Amino acid sequence: MSLSIRNQIAGTVTAVTVGEAMAAVKVRLEGGQDITAAITADAVKDLGLTTGSAVTALVKATEVALATGAVENISIRNQLTGTVVDVATGPAMAAVRVDVNGGGLTAAVTADAVEALGLAAGSPVVALIKSTEISLATA
Repeated sequence: MSLSIRNQIAGTVTAVTVGEAMAAVKVRLEGGQDITAAITADAVKDLGLTTGSAVTALVKATEVALATGAVENISIRNQLTGTVVDVATGPAMAAVRVDVNGGGLTAAVTADAVEALGLAAGSPVVALIKSTEISLATA
């Protein structure tokens, strides 16, 4: 299956906590960073997710925010440190490619944000992703 979602990062499930309707699935990405995906309990069952399951984390570029350092006092748990690889800026929006320890992420942000944050190739950044915006796929 081909997907329009550009951000597809391989990882391994390290923990699954299932509630009545939703579940928190912790995933160790290939680069060693950890993320949490909030998915339905039904999806955990349908995908057969258990500790050790190989998964691909899927995130739309529009759901990735960027900061120039770690952010405190925020509900967003997924903060992946990385380095800007490329910035393609248009009149209104920009696509910022980030290397996160061996994996790649693309963030769609405003051109104003690129300028205000001083983003350029080589810039250190933190990619912020809400756990509810991460989907998981199995092979």
